[in-house]
Amino acid sequence: MKNVVLIGMPGSGKSTFGRAAARLLHRPFVDCDDFIEEREGRTIPELFAVSEACFRDAETRAARLLARREGAVIAAGGGFVKRAENVALFRPSSAILFLDRAPEAIAGDVAVAGRPLLAEGPQKVFALYEERIALYRAAADRTVMNRGSEADVLRAVTEAVRTLMGLDGKIYEK
Repeated sequence: MKNVVLIGMPGSGKSTFGRAAARLLHRPFVDCDDFIEEREGRTIPELFAVSEACFRDAETRAARLLARREGAVIAAGGGFVKRAENVALFRPSSAILFLDRAPEAIAGDVAVAGRPLLAEGPQKVFALYEERIALYRAAADRTVMNRGSEADVLRAVTEAVRTLMGLDGKIYEK
């Protein structure tokens, strides 16, 4: 069974909605950043303190391992698409879902603590969005807009995950 990898900007809801959709669909959930920290024995800010390349190398090592999983919902880091290799590693085993949230919404409520690339402040969100939007769109098998109520977005994400995983039947409701 295919994995579904959620991609998108920091603060787009990948972990929140990915975790909830996995729970509703009775699938394992993996947050790639948590996985990296566990495997590397260092926090994301510690890896970035060495260099962004150090973190990106750790991210690619994690992608190699996670791409071997089956039936998981995986929340990738915001810059996951910066390396084409990461996307290519998941192509055979996974479908990729872009969770697209407007940069204005992210800048209005994203917590920058623990997000090294956003340390310059919320205005950095706009620059990162411009830098990455084409990469997200090119990598995605499907896009879900993170607009509207949490319940509506969760329903859309869950339906997209079901479809991408090839699951039949009804969406599990709370």
